[in-house]
Amino acid sequence: MVDLRVALRSTEGSQSSRNGGQHRRNKQTLKEIQELYQQAGVKALRDVELLQLLGINLESCDFLDLFKSSREALIRKGFRASTAIKLNALGEVAHRYSLTPIPERESIQSSSSIAAIMSPILKHLSHEECWVVYLNRANKVLIKEQLSIGGVCATVVDVKIILKRAIELLASSLILIHNHPSGNAKPGENDKVQTKLLKGAADLFDITLLDHVIIAGESYFSFADDGIM
Repeated sequence: MVDLRVALRSTEGSQSSRNGGQHRRNKQTLKEIQELYQQAGVKALRDVELLQLLGINLESCDFLDLFKSSREALIRKGFRASTAIKLNALGEVAHRYSLTPIPERESIQSSSSIAAIMSPILKHLSHEECWVVYLNRANKVLIKEQLSIGGVCATVVDVKIILKRAIELLASSLILIHNHPSGNAKPGENDKVQTKLLKGAADLFDITLLDHVIIAGESYFSFADDGIM
């Protein structure tokens, strides 16, 4: 059996661009790699350390060469059969991932667009909930998230949490949505105050509050449509 730690060592220098020079880091134990993963995340790991997490121990590696090789070719190169099977499976996973189409993001073009997305979630509730939809520059939905759950007539809008999440997502704009279980979509004074506070705070971070939509049964109210943003 070929000692792959020796056979593959000569390829380590070719990995410097991929690993950002990390190939000079001393070989880590599995426990050390797990600790590094927990502290710095998966992107901090070298190629060989990623494989070690999966039970494949090499001094260096070339993903392209390993993943394009058949099981028989890997065995001829000196890999154990069990390791060859793992590498084959990883290569197939990577290949299938590369072929997976990126799902089309929902696009928000008007208040009716946001109502169509959020009404099924909120219109039947007997209590108030507040949600935020975060958007990119093309008005495509990055994510929609529940902000808070309230009682029958009120819910909490925490401006700091909303903007912290927007910054994390690199969102360009956002839409605030909540429901009125009473069936009356007309905004109260508190709704107007919260909208003004959020808009002012978002402007400081160059994030646009596009709308505040209130869902009430089958109807809805849009601050933007009503010209009170």
